[in-house]
Amino acid sequence: MKRMFEQIAKELNIGIGQVEKTVELIDEGNTIPFIARYRKEVTGKLTDTQLRELGDRLTYLRSLEDRKSEVTRHITELEQMTPELERAISKAEKLSELEDIYRPFKPKRRTKATIAKEKGLEPLSNILLLLSDEVKIRHEAERLIDEEKGINTAEDAIAGAMDIVAEHISDMASVRDAFRKIYEREAMIVTAVSKSGDEAATYTMYHDYQENAMKMPPHRILAVNRGERENILKVKMDLDHDKAVEMVGSGVLKDMLKNQFVNSAFTDAYKRLISPALERELRSAMTERAEEHAIGIFGVNLKQLLMSPPLRGKVVMGFDPAYRTGCKISVMDELGKVLEYTTIFPTKPQMDIEKSAKIMKQFIEKHKVDLIAIGNGTGSRESEQFVADVIKSIDREVHYMIVNEAGASVYSASQLASDEYPDIDVSIRGAISIGARVQDPLSELVKIDPKSIGVGQYQHDVNQKRLTEVLDGVVEDAVNSVGVDINTASESLLRHIAGISKTTAKNLVSYRYDKGEFKTRKEVLKVKGIGQAAFNQAAGFLRLPTGKEALDRTGVHPESYEVCKKLMEILKIDPKMIGVEAPNAQGLANLYGMRKLKEELDIHMILLEDLLKELDKPGRDPREDMAPPILRSDVLTIDDLTDGMELQGTVRNVVDFGAFVDIGVKQDGLVHISELANRFIKKPMDVVSVGDIVTVRVIGIDVKRQKVALSMKQVGK
Repeated sequence: MKRMFEQIAKELNIGIGQVEKTVELIDEGNTIPFIARYRKEVTGKLTDTQLRELGDRLTYLRSLEDRKSEVTRHITELEQMTPELERAISKAEKLSELEDIYRPFKPKRRTKATIAKEKGLEPLSNILLLLSDEVKIRHEAERLIDEEKGINTAEDAIAGAMDIVAEHISDMASVRDAFRKIYEREAMIVTAVSKSGDEAATYTMYHDYQENAMKMPPHRILAVNRGERENILKVKMDLDHDKAVEMVGSGVLKDMLKNQFVNSAFTDAYKRLISPALERELRSAMTERAEEHAIGIFGVNLKQLLMSPPLRGKVVMGFDPAYRTGCKISVMDELGKVLEYTTIFPTKPQMDIEKSAKIMKQFIEKHKVDLIAIGNGTGSRESEQFVADVIKSIDREVHYMIVNEAGASVYSASQLASDEYPDIDVSIRGAISIGARVQDPLSELVKIDPKSIGVGQYQHDVNQKRLTEVLDGVVEDAVNSVGVDINTASESLLRHIAGISKTTAKNLVSYRYDKGEFKTRKEVLKVKGIGQAAFNQAAGFLRLPTGKEALDRTGVHPESYEVCKKLMEILKIDPKMIGVEAPNAQGLANLYGMRKLKEELDIHMILLEDLLKELDKPGRDPREDMAPPILRSDVLTIDDLTDGMELQGTVRNVVDFGAFVDIGVKQDGLVHISELANRFIKKPMDVVSVGDIVTVRVIGIDVKRQKVALSMKQVGK
């Protein structure tokens, strides 16, 4: 166990004590958000991301230990365990290493070697490995001729014995490891096109392409995999096989290759057994590496999107563009309540602009609309032009913004949407979702499958189970970092709170509906299915902004209420001030003396600092630190762009090769990784994140393909 903890500590660059204490917390059933927020003094302030990485490695290494136990037990039962094997099993750090060790002892399917053994040729295989005199070997082989067994000649006997030797060599962990290292160092991925036409055009760069397998970037691995899966690309792994055989033969096998028979068996073992297996293994490892990378990028992008700042206090019109079926509009008040909705037809084929504009103006003036959120789907730019023209004709300050509508149609047709808006047509629900994404992105986006939100890279090409696990964790971390108002939070939001399940979230909403608003956090314990353990995990993330208990308005956990109240007494802070005005708790604590306070309260300094922050900014929303979205009042088209023009834009997606930025034209512009900064950039995420507001310069315009190349180098000068 200690060695496992040491390995995790080394990989994550943290202390072994942090690992030990964190594992203890995880094993006790604590959730990652709870540990990250309320056990900082125990973990040494490990972030939710570090905690999830630790949890993943812990799961892997425990699986490895379980497999080691199985392998040890099986080899022991075969009475073939040796001290050397025990040491090798104990030292194995990867499942592949362990399986190499176990390979000779695995129950085997019927192979050429097992058939040869059934014919009694195993003794001859041992002779092949011991003798260098080929005349003596042939003499021994002649003694085994048996027509009934299908051994008609000495050559038949030797061939069978060579099959046994080949399998023996193939099962040697040292041989496989030596070849594996050569593959990892020198194997090349070679691709060629197997189809022509538009389908093949997507993979132009891979029509005649090769690259070192282990140096291949994740996005190219996934692109090649997809092309191969679609039967557009032929993919093979290339290696100088003769050189590889020579290297291993003169290395780990130099004392075994005593004659031409063993030499031939070794070559056969490599070509027939080892090489195909290593190619599959390496391709699998490449794919796993690429998938983990892509999933990681998706997770980071998703977290940034979920943490987009809400535009509170604004009456918003959601505008869902379309052509034939018309554009749907829905107005929501400052709290998100739907006020009115309809369908207008300002786009082709109807082009009923005059009537549509009249309806729009009526809605805007009647409900005092502040902002129009336009979905970026079909008909978006024509709708944008229409909206901009309407805004110009109104004697009221109204802005608009383009909103990523990915997943809105999925939500509209879901059972959840039907439950939320049972009397509203499915087509209108999309407009409601688009508007709600502006008012509170987190509350709205948690209703949608994260894979449908549109900030990933090759998300349909990766392990879907693993993707779901990671994205669910990201959503959980985002929701808990913000917290929720227990009296207004939707079931969709509540189910992501630590300790709250899908069932208990539903029960909580039902309780609220039947009994009225919660008066205190403790009342949550009356909800069916929420026991003390679940309450302990959830309580700190459930807020009551107008609750009777002042600390229920904050992120202070109930377990710390007693010490927090004592802190307020010492600093003479009136509980009535909490959430109403900032009491300057940190300033008062500094005057009193932080160390003195810590000793009097007998708590960790980390907890003291957290309590002071909560008293000054109860239930602080971390989204406040994010840049607000860009609001527009006029349309920009690709024809308006010129080389060198500087614009402000919003980062919509970050991928391995750069970032896509919404600058207000039909298609997002691409800032290639080489144009992100005036220095070398290893990863785009080191420079930009989804939701960032950036200044860019136009460096390329392709009107025909509707593509814009952008740069962030030397802007603003």
